[in-house]
Amino acid sequence: MSIVAIINPVSGAGALGAVASLRTALVRSEAERRGLRAQIHVTSGAGHAHAIAAASAAAGASLVIVWGGDGTLNEAGAALLGSGTAIGLVPAGSGNGLAAALAVPHDPRAALAIAFDGRTRTIDAGMMAGRPFFNIAGIGLDARVAKHFNQRTAGNRGRWPYLALGAREGWRYCASEYRVELDGQPQVLRALVIAFANGQEYGMGARLSPAAELDDGLLDLTMVEERPVLARLWHARHLVTGTLHLAPRVRTARVTTASVEAAQPMEFHVDGEPGLASGRIDVTILPRVLQVRTAL
Repeated sequence: MSIVAIINPVSGAGALGAVASLRTALVRSEAERRGLRAQIHVTSGAGHAHAIAAASAAAGASLVIVWGGDGTLNEAGAALLGSGTAIGLVPAGSGNGLAAALAVPHDPRAALAIAFDGRTRTIDAGMMAGRPFFNIAGIGLDARVAKHFNQRTAGNRGRWPYLALGAREGWRYCASEYRVELDGQPQVLRALVIAFANGQEYGMGARLSPAAELDDGLLDLTMVEERPVLARLWHARHLVTGTLHLAPRVRTARVTTASVEAAQPMEFHVDGEPGLASGRIDVTILPRVLQVRTAL
């Protein structure tokens, strides 16, 4: 069994020193306890996790363990699409939405146990603007929040900074008019958020689409239409209870393909990683293209 571990020394590190060596030691210890050996790599910047995962898949690795946040997972997962290499998660970011959908705990030792010993499940991947996502991708307000959150240093992230940033942008954000085509059916709306969910939650318990399934070949769409500022903040409570679909002027659907057009450039994100597109964004689902280790 060929095993590779990718460790992001920044994700979830805060002010803790010697993170890379501590995480490396734990992975090595857990592998050796099972009579296994792992090639361990520490990332040095954006794109490094993708390069390591791609090389690992090309070399025939059976398992790639990713210790990091949603961005690190997105990079590595994108490189493993359609390969025979499974991915195991050790969540260390602020959101960890996909880890929640796979019932992977935050405790590193417990997460490593699932990575090494859990069952393998083959899940879907979404594609937005040519970029893959495994949990949630969105256009509008959630993308604006993701952009500003990603600009923060590692020590200034976490639950409360995220909530404060969401409240601030929820107050400031200006909705846009979009032409949306869902499985060939067009509609026009003025929206705050147009989000496509493969997993159920953004992370930190903020549940966007509680009925979403990772391997059903569908994306769960949520479109939140414009509303007064105070109503935005009040209705945001539905994310905590997983009842956003019950809030006024929220449209939901399950789709396999979609396109979103706007007159102005569109901010978007894939698994919390921001992007900017002009004219039109195409969205689709790739059924069962990524093998993941899960407790479910």
